[in-house]
Amino acid sequence: MEIRCSACGKITLARAEPVYEGFKKTGEVFLCTGCGARYASAAETPFVQDQPRPGVFTAADKPRPPSVFSDDERQRSCGWCRHFVLNPFSQRCGLSNKETEATDLCVRFEKKAATPDADPAAPTP
Repeated sequence: MEIRCSACGKITLARAEPVYEGFKKTGEVFLCTGCGARYASAAETPFVQDQPRPGVFTAADKPRPPSVFSDDERQRSCGWCRHFVLNPFSQRCGLSNKETEATDLCVRFEKKAATPDADPAAPTP
């Protein structure tokens, strides 16, 4: 918070101090750190206007987000397969009965059927 102090004429920093009535904060007073001049409110304080920063970087300079899977592998991992069996103790393939991870890839991949969002409180048949 830079100000051009009207008392000393210098560009200095301003310090905001709270004003209290009893234990209730009622406002702020700004002080020149160079000479100690007081300004009763932010409207009376001669703040130095911020100059716009130069535009060094553009949106074209922003790095591309990393792509872990290529487009042909996207949603072709075991976590999206209809044979993926998930329980609290292990993750297995329903075809080979081998332990797998959700990010593993398989040549026998079959996409899960899209199920509508069911009520989680409803009993299963």
